[in-house]
Amino acid sequence: MEKVAMVVVTFKRQQLLGVLFESITKLTQAPWRIVIVDNESSSETAGMVERFGADITRQWGKTIPDASGNDQRVVYVPMDHNAGGSGGFSVGIRKAYGLGAQWFWVMDDDVAVLPEGLDHLEKWSGSHEVIQGSRLDYDGGPFYWQYHFLVSLGIPDPIAPAGFGYAGYKVMNTMCFEGGMISRNVVEKIGLPDPRFFIYWDDTLYGYLASKVTSPIIIPDMVMRRTREIANWDIAGVRQLNSTSDMNRYYIMRNRGYMARYFMLHGDYRPLLFAIGTLATCAKEVIRLVAVDRSHFMTGLRELIHGWWDSRALLHDPSWQPMPALK
Repeated sequence: MEKVAMVVVTFKRQQLLGVLFESITKLTQAPWRIVIVDNESSSETAGMVERFGADITRQWGKTIPDASGNDQRVVYVPMDHNAGGSGGFSVGIRKAYGLGAQWFWVMDDDVAVLPEGLDHLEKWSGSHEVIQGSRLDYDGGPFYWQYHFLVSLGIPDPIAPAGFGYAGYKVMNTMCFEGGMISRNVVEKIGLPDPRFFIYWDDTLYGYLASKVTSPIIIPDMVMRRTREIANWDIAGVRQLNSTSDMNRYYIMRNRGYMARYFMLHGDYRPLLFAIGTLATCAKEVIRLVAVDRSHFMTGLRELIHGWWDSRALLHDPSWQPMPALK
């Protein structure tokens, strides 16, 4: 693939970032750029990136100069505030786009890429413009991810078929910023990820928008492994309900307001069905509080209500505008 830019968003997790850096050095092909967006903007992370950049230059050498004239593979982007995952990926993709990247491989800092990850994605790059690789969980087993989104309800499809069939891939209408690969052409058509989400549903919505201009796919090949252990509730050995934070709970509910606005824009908003999906989302989060995060039950419940209330304001905000296309 021509001019692949890895876009990594990090925040106060230097140990995990170091694991990711080490895994990148083991890739069987060198990415054109590795853009590191630092939401903490710390001297420790800056030092790590500088040393990592030197290691990469020694290993793979310099590369084709970008639009700024730089020929170093590693690009450091310190933020002046914590913009969350959404803001980080928006800034990172914008940076890589401005440098001339043709493909964007996005990920957080709590993963390790597998050596042949780019090779697996490259196989499909001639026929598809959004490619989601499969992932291994922290324990080494396959990570289950819901690749189909029930747009009318605004929730992942819990019973989507698991098999890949004869085609060797599954068409999806969502995506995950943990290992998703996006072409420049798609970014130009749908714009940058919406930084207003801060966290949660941002990648889901971006995949939904991508599905309006192309056919995103998920492939069975493993491209990365998750490296952060998270408490969870194992459901019959086929599903997991992971622990999360009260902050996440707030944005899980609040960002449904943004989601609905985009659905309205594309003629996919069904008020009654979307309300049912909101109730189902809230019910799932209450179950998560009881089963996994019981010590946060009262604070978590307050954040769910707070997020829902704020989503109502977003739903009726007359000043709201979608992210613009880049072309």
